[in-house]
Amino acid sequence: MNIVFMGTPAFAVPSLEMLIAEGYSIAAVVTQPDRPQGRKKVLTPTPVKEAALRHGIPVLQPQRLRNPEAVAELAEYKPDLIVTAAYGQILPKSVLDMPALGCLNVHGSLLPAYRGGAPIQRSIINGESVTGITLMYMAEGLDTGDMIARTEVPIEDNDTAGTMFEKLSQAGAELLRRELPRLVKGKVEAEPQDDSKATYAPNLTRDDERIDWSRTSREIYDQIRGLVPYSGGFTLWNGEVFKVWAAAKPDSAQKPAGDAQPGTVLELQEKGIVVKTGDGTLTLLTVQPSGKKAMDAAQFVRGTSLTAGTVLA
Repeated sequence: MNIVFMGTPAFAVPSLEMLIAEGYSIAAVVTQPDRPQGRKKVLTPTPVKEAALRHGIPVLQPQRLRNPEAVAELAEYKPDLIVTAAYGQILPKSVLDMPALGCLNVHGSLLPAYRGGAPIQRSIINGESVTGITLMYMAEGLDTGDMIARTEVPIEDNDTAGTMFEKLSQAGAELLRRELPRLVKGKVEAEPQDDSKATYAPNLTRDDERIDWSRTSREIYDQIRGLVPYSGGFTLWNGEVFKVWAAAKPDSAQKPAGDAQPGTVLELQEKGIVVKTGDGTLTLLTVQPSGKKAMDAAQFVRGTSLTAGTVLA
């Protein structure tokens, strides 16, 4: 059986490594093109490409998979099954119809909730206490295919998008390992999704990163950890971007902090910067002023011109 694996970020690597370790024949790997990374814009391969090359697996990197040339190149590998995990492109019908055993997707949510490109980040931002992995057949719609199996993964209060990516990538590889033999033997009974219960998780935008201090402390706390370690949340100080990379978990029973405007800096302490929110306060632990590196509150407070009474916008 020839398998073609499609994936791009580190999230997909455990699934690929599992398939290789279990002895499946990986005919080729399809991943996104190399992209410039960092300040020096160094052309960098995807984590999935790096993993494939370590194992001597051919790598395809079409700019657009739906181009006829890309489809024709993929067909040369005669896949019996296509497995995807965070590939980053929509598969056209010509590819969905190619393998006899279909196209599987390892999706980072409990479908039909959080269909789309940022299910892990948005589940944290929205304050969910549990998420998971859905192994599904791919269809032409956005994450609308029939579900083969699901597994739940708790979201702890100190989890970030980074820690949940790691947990879910391992859970996805394990679910795929468990279910793939049954699928090959024709013992899988896939379940259609209830579209009436669908929710969506579109890719994050700059607006999703901006902190609205009028929201509750818990909402802002969840927003920040849902953006870490990829972008962090941000606010404005003196008209410049002021990033927030970590905050202390707010007390669920906290009381209103006076009549100050939300966003007002109330105290600067070595343990944290206390900021007024819509229902109390939030203590910022790791921040990054414009043009500088991220630093903990103690380091920031020692050299800052920020003062109590300043309003972060």
